[in-house]
Amino acid sequence: MEKILIILLGISVAAFILNLPFGYLRTTRKKLSFLWFLYIHIPIPFIILLRFHLEVSYMFIPVILIGAIAGQFLGGRLNTNRVS
Repeated sequence: MEKILIILLGISVAAFILNLPFGYLRTTRKKLSFLWFLYIHIPIPFIILLRFHLEVSYMFIPVILIGAIAGQFLGGRLNTNRVS
């Protein structure tokens, strides 16, 4: 049980860190533009590959998603030159 929690925490932190620069870049683009969508979706395949590699069940996707969304949000908040 402890092993899965450590792995889950690691994947969530990795999703958070991976999404920080994309959240930052996302705020430099017009909302709902092609690049805006691209910056949201580029990290997803890497997170999925990491989840498959570590053999984590699909039931833990919501926890990993929270880390990814938090990374996007904080990365966007770090950018002071936002486009509305």
